[in-house]
Amino acid sequence: MRRMSLAGDAVSHIALPGLGIALLLGIHPLVGAAITLLLGAVLIWRLERQTGLDTQTVVGVVFTASLALGGLLTPSEDLIAALFGGFRGLSTLEFVLALGLTVAILIALRHWKDQFILNLFSSELASATGLNRSRIDLVFSLIFTMTILVGLRFLGTLLAGALVVIPAAVARQWTSRLSPFLGISALISIGSVAFGMALAANLRLSQGPAVVAVAAGAFVFSLLVRGRLQTLPTP
Repeated sequence: MRRMSLAGDAVSHIALPGLGIALLLGIHPLVGAAITLLLGAVLIWRLERQTGLDTQTVVGVVFTASLALGGLLTPSEDLIAALFGGFRGLSTLEFVLALGLTVAILIALRHWKDQFILNLFSSELASATGLNRSRIDLVFSLIFTMTILVGLRFLGTLLAGALVVIPAAVARQWTSRLSPFLGISALISIGSVAFGMALAANLRLSQGPAVVAVAAGAFVFSLLVRGRLQTLPTP
């Protein structure tokens, strides 16, 4: 699970072949993306179990193959939108589906939270308690890829993983406790999307790069503030 989290910024690229095939067939791009993300998560899980390779290596192989295949399949006029986001405007149905998927992810996280924490921080204890670590790894991978899917509509396959990595990096600077960490990460993600989309709309910029730029700005600002606070004399 920990290695999957570290390699998570590359997982979103697995969606590119699905986007390309969907565009060629004239169906909704996110349908194809969801299928290839789910298949990719299962493929990574099985390859890791059967080959003994670590997660980052398997993700790297699947990621590069997916990126190459997606580049071949995606129509050239849609490639930039697939990579960086910016497909046609968000419909009401898409908004409802994204909201429903987000709620489902939150429910799943609440249900599996204790098992995830145990498996993540003490794999030996998890095995000793009889926890099926292989199944937990698969469930985590599936939830992780669905989280990527939520952001794919706005950020594209190259940038969707950024809203998993950057907010977590900001939160980690301020707390080591799980609950505050999750809360800060969520606030940074929501704020980055809100301000990034507003910035893109007002300045006629691409949504995906604008959102990630705001998140990166929050990370830099957090670094500066944190560094400044550490230099202040202790009373």
